Amino acid sequence: MNWKNLTITIIMFLIIAGTLAACGGGSSDEANGKSASSDKEDGKEKLADKQELTVNIATEPPALHPQKATDTTSAAVLDQIFEGLTRVNQEGEVKNAMASDIQISDDKKTYTFTIRDDAKWSNGNPVTAKDFEYAWKWMLDPKSTDTDFAYYLYPIKNAEKAKTGEVSLDKVGVTAIDDQTLVVDLKQPTPYFLQLTAHFSFYPVNQKVAQANSDWASDAGEKFVTNGPFLLESWKHKDEIVLKKNPDYWDAETVNLETINMLMVNDPNTELSMYESGELDWAGDPTGTIPLSAIPSLKQSDKLNVSPLAGTYYIEFNTKQEPYNNKNIRKALSMAIDRKAIVKSITKGGQKPAMALVPPVIWEENEQGYFKDNHVKKAKKLLQKGLEEEGLDKLPELIFSFNTNESHKAIAQALQDMWKEKLGIDVKLENKEWNVYLDSLSEGNFEMGRMGWLGSIKDATNFLDMYETTESNNYTGWEDEEYQSLMEQARKETDYQARKELLRQAEQILMEDMPIAPIYFYTNVWLNKDYVKNIKVSSLGGVQYKWGYIAEH
Repeated sequence: MNWKNLTITIIMFLIIAGTLAACGGGSSDEANGKSASSDKEDGKEKLADKQELTVNIATEPPALHPQKATDTTSAAVLDQIFEGLTRVNQEGEVKNAMASDIQISDDKKTYTFTIRDDAKWSNGNPVTAKDFEYAWKWMLDPKSTDTDFAYYLYPIKNAEKAKTGEVSLDKVGVTAIDDQTLVVDLKQPTPYFLQLTAHFSFYPVNQKVAQANSDWASDAGEKFVTNGPFLLESWKHKDEIVLKKNPDYWDAETVNLETINMLMVNDPNTELSMYESGELDWAGDPTGTIPLSAIPSLKQSDKLNVSPLAGTYYIEFNTKQEPYNNKNIRKALSMAIDRKAIVKSITKGGQKPAMALVPPVIWEENEQGYFKDNHVKKAKKLLQKGLEEEGLDKLPELIFSFNTNESHKAIAQALQDMWKEKLGIDVKLENKEWNVYLDSLSEGNFEMGRMGWLGSIKDATNFLDMYETTESNNYTGWEDEEYQSLMEQARKETDYQARKELLRQAEQILMEDMPIAPIYFYTNVWLNKDYVKNIKVSSLGGVQYKWGYIAEH
């Protein structure tokens, strides 16, 4: 899905490589963990009469169509109004959601999902296995555009071949046997598949509604049909989204919040001011931003919450464009960066310098990374070598792009100063609004630019598979056959350690060629009012309001 303000994006969301057991049926409590209502029953908290939460999502969500979304802003809305076959609860456990029962074959390649009989769409239609089959195959249809996260479905048999037009959609291993039975065949055992089915790319879409109106997800109203804990009550574009509790949700008794107001305030200082005045109940991650200047004093006051996040902030180089086609020039730019200075003096939120792509939340050893931070001596040698290879005496003025944001601007200015001071390179800064910025990256209309990636599932592949091809979220244009081979071997490897070794070899290649330059590993940094209860920020950068509530105050 961020990025921050991302990629997003995405979608986006990082997988635990250990084998997940089949999720059987069970009671609501077993499926969803402890609810706010159970806290109330235990006498820990008393619910306020008014169950209304106001948060900031900073910007207009680029897409509220599950199969088109790629960013954290869209995900923050989609995760409340839709629900997949599974849901990852507050403790990070995969639990049954739209599926009341899940059976996995002995060879771990066939999953049989039983859709719960009390699952309903917001228009009263039953949620069926056919809705899942329709949504997934629609995303895999070569004719479907703006489906950058289609590769999330590639563990499914023939999914990738269908997207590339090699086989027809009816060859994809997704079959609705009847309204309540969905059978999914995988290419090979995929230990994180049940985490994937909780991701928004795997959410169902009401087939009848979508086929009747291809523009169904563009606005709130009767055409916008969902199946999650909350309903899309209203959508004032670039201003505010209002969610209301879904009374027909199968687990509605667990949901206490009646209203969620999602404001779009794209200024961190205004966001903090609104929080302090009581206009917001929550400020900062995962949907907003705490002003950089306020972080030190908030830390001292013990009001600030900080937690690790499976995400990486990095630079993408357009390797199809000179001089970024030269790996030594790319490496010189990367090694001249003082990452420790950036996290200490600019971000200030407990972030760690990144000399790798995969975050330590997934691979602890990546705190050290693959290269030395602020290695100016080597950076100068690499730059000279690259200039000689390109027949240049010096580099022309370079352009560094970023999307409009206080933190991104401060980092861009720091990079500009570092490259000038240490390498004598002049860099022009260029900022654009988020949607425009994403378009420029996807069109290859940039030289080098900032990006962030938050894992959707706790597995290194969720970061590394972006760079197997130049499709979807790989804006660099970089490809490498050995890298692709290692990733393919890792997909077929069932031994945990052997699989990890293959993936680490792939990351080593990525860091050696440096189509991207990691800067830091993210943290979640936020404030919440004392009366906001049972809302946890995930290490994957997501938030779920299903279990949240407002305590009496």
